[in-house]
Formats: sequence, structure tokens, C-alpha cells
Amino acid sequence: MTSTPQTPPPHTPATATSRRATFAAFMGAFLEWYDFWIYGTAASLVLPRVFFPDSSPTVALLESFATFAVAFLTRPIGAILFGHFGDRIGRKPVLLITVFLIGGGTFLMGLLPSHATAGGLGAILLIALRLIQGVGIGGEYGGGSLLALENAPQGKRGLAGSFHQLGTPAALLASTGIFAIVTQLPEADLLSWGWRIPFLVSGPFLLLGFYIRKNLPETAAFAEDRQESKSAPFLALLVEQPKMVLIGIGARMADAVTFNIINVFAVSWVTSTLGMDSQLILTGFVISSAVQLVVLPVAGRLSDRYGRRPVYLTGIAICALGGGILYFPIISLGNALATWAIIVMVHAVGTGLMFSIQGALFAELFGTKVRYTGLGVVYQGSALIGGGPTPLIAVALTAAAGSWWPAGAYLVLACLISALCIWFAGETYRNDLADVEPDAEGTDRASGQVAA
Repeated sequence: MTSTPQTPPPHTPATATSRRATFAAFMGAFLEWYDFWIYGTAASLVLPRVFFPDSSPTVALLESFATFAVAFLTRPIGAILFGHFGDRIGRKPVLLITVFLIGGGTFLMGLLPSHATAGGLGAILLIALRLIQGVGIGGEYGGGSLLALENAPQGKRGLAGSFHQLGTPAALLASTGIFAIVTQLPEADLLSWGWRIPFLVSGPFLLLGFYIRKNLPETAAFAEDRQESKSAPFLALLVEQPKMVLIGIGARMADAVTFNIINVFAVSWVTSTLGMDSQLILTGFVISSAVQLVVLPVAGRLSDRYGRRPVYLTGIAICALGGGILYFPIISLGNALATWAIIVMVHAVGTGLMFSIQGALFAELFGTKVRYTGLGVVYQGSALIGGGPTPLIAVALTAAAGSWWPAGAYLVLACLISALCIWFAGETYRNDLADVEPDAEGTDRASGQVAA
């Protein structure tokens, strides 16, 4: 196990390229997560009635969540496919494709015919777009993270990575705010055309993201690496670093499961089970996202100074206690201030401490020639296991038990898995992304330390 160094790594000043790369990474994350939040909220509130009106409310909700989950099936394909080319020919050309697949897919969903217009055709097209979009999202995270991380000044990688992750709360603010507005429409207008507005708004975001990326150079670490590219980065990753792949996937489970329990599942739970207004939770996440805009860079800076592991473990502990044990009893009270406070605690602080530094942490586990693939496989593998199926699992567990507690227990279990993985991952924050090429045993050749 790596011992934590006594002093943080030295700092170098930011450059114009590093600042532009960080903003480009932010825009990619914004597009990716705008799609995620928009679709997750719509799947809870309107898509069951737009595309599955002939089913009972519970079955329609399950069918809607199934379309939410189906994109996670193709995310690993995108991670492997785009990771292959991103590690062989460079980050930039691949990222120009992924941004179109994500933003274009969301925009086209806003044009789909409803069940009332075209019967089941709308649902079929929706699933097809989700599958295609999943491929793009699968390739986005690894390259988007590396735009910021491989151009980051030395000693500020956690901070740079946190600015990439700021795209997530910014997207949640935008998507939740837009949905909060359209849900004020009369129900007939919301179900006929109002629900389309949040999806169509992705069009301008797509054009801006493409323009910014088109004018960026290749990342510094990839350009400086003189090693010959791996002929098959995915196979090389599995052969050389299978332990780090499993550790990375397990480490992200807490974050993936927590959000899908406290947001995607909880929105439907408070409306269908408690009969409460969904605005209570939607408003809470707007507030929490604003708080997270401050939490993320602070967490990134702390991880640059004290290491990734203590920051990440603190986030896991907050999610296990706040999300798995306290969350549902508190929101059941129906008190706005108490609900918003627990959402801020679990989402803004708990998941924020983890999410802020995931890009930096996972990048530091892998060498340059498999790093794009490694980040994609870790992120999308954990999303496939802990993200997409979670709302379905939570609905099934609570329906069987007649209570929220199995969903909470599921969240706590995910947190325990992540805590073990982070502990065994060791400390990585002093690794140099321009040099590091871990061997099969996890040794960092740049520093001579053992990663786990």
C-alpha cells in the first residue's frame, strides 16, 4: 500500500491552453449531464404518460425507467470503441464525435412522436436514440476528463479535474430549472409539447461545445508521450492492469448508486407513494447544485494538498449515513427546509467530495496509452452496474417490502464496496500523467511506488 507523501506535489502556473482545455472539458461534461438529468427527470414525471399511457402507473414507470437504463448497456461499448481511437490517434478527434452523439441525441428526442400520435413507434425510436447516445456518452467521459487533466499544471490536477466536473451541477441547475418552468404548464400542454422544450434546448449547447473543441490542440501528455501506441488498448488494459480496473469500477459505485436513489428514484417515490409534489425535491436539487459549484473546486484543491483518498472516503461516509439511513425518513416529513438540508448534505457534499476528484483519481491509475480506455471502462462499467439499473432495483425492492428501507440498504452496501476499493487503491496524487506507466503489479515507474 502506498504511504501518503508528507508534502504535496509542486505547483506550476496555468497556461492559456490549460484554461481553454478546462473550459472545453466543462462544456462536454455539461452536455453529458444535461442529457442525464433531463432524461432522468422526464422518465420520472412525463415519459410514462407520453410513451406508455396504456400501462398501469407502476408498469408505465418501470417501462420508462427501462428506457433510462437501456443507454447504460451501450456505454461500455462507447468506452471501448472511442477509448481505442482516443489512445491510438489522440483525444481531440474522438471528442468531436462524442459531443455530436450526445447533444444530437437529446435534441432529436424532443422531436419524437408521442404514443397518441404514432403508437409504439415513438417508444421504439426513443430506445434507438438512447442506445446510440449511450455509445457517445461512453466515449465522452474519458476524453473529456483528459482534456483538463492532461493539460493541467503540475500540482493542480485535482483542481483542474474539479472544474471539468463543475459541468455536472451546472447542467443539473439548467435542466432542473427548465423542467421546473415547463411543469408549471397546464397538464395537457405539458404532455403534448411542453416536455419537448428541455430536450430541444440542447441544440445551442451542442454547437457551442463543438466550436470550442474544434479549436483546441491535442492534450499535452498525449503529445509528449513518445511510446508506441498499444495496438489494442482495451486488451492491454485488461492484461496489464485488471486490478485497477476493478478497483476503479468499485470506487465509483457509491456515487452512482447514491444519486440514482436520492434523485431519480426518490422523485417518483415522493409523488407515487407519499402523494407529495415533486417540486419539493426538484427545488432541493437546484439549491444543492448551486452549493456544489462551491464544493467541487474546494474538494479538488484539498485533494491536491492532502491526497485523493481522505477526501473520497469522507464523501462515502456522508452518503452512507445521510443517503442510506437518514434521507427517506427526513423527506417523508414533508418539511421543505429539512428536505433541502438533507439533499445538500448527501448530494452537494457527499457525492460532491467523490465526484470532484474522480477524473484525477482514475487517470492516475493508468498509463497514457491506455488512460482514455481506462477512464471510460471504469466510469461506464460502474454506471452499467450501479447507475442505470438502480431506479428499477429500488422500485422493485420498495414494492416488495412496502417500505423505503431496502433501497437505503442497497445504497449503504454500495458505499461499503467503494470504501474498500478506495482503501486498496492507495494514494496517487503525486503521479505525473506525462510519465506514469504502471506495470502489471501496479508499480508507478515514475515514482517507484506501489499503487496498491
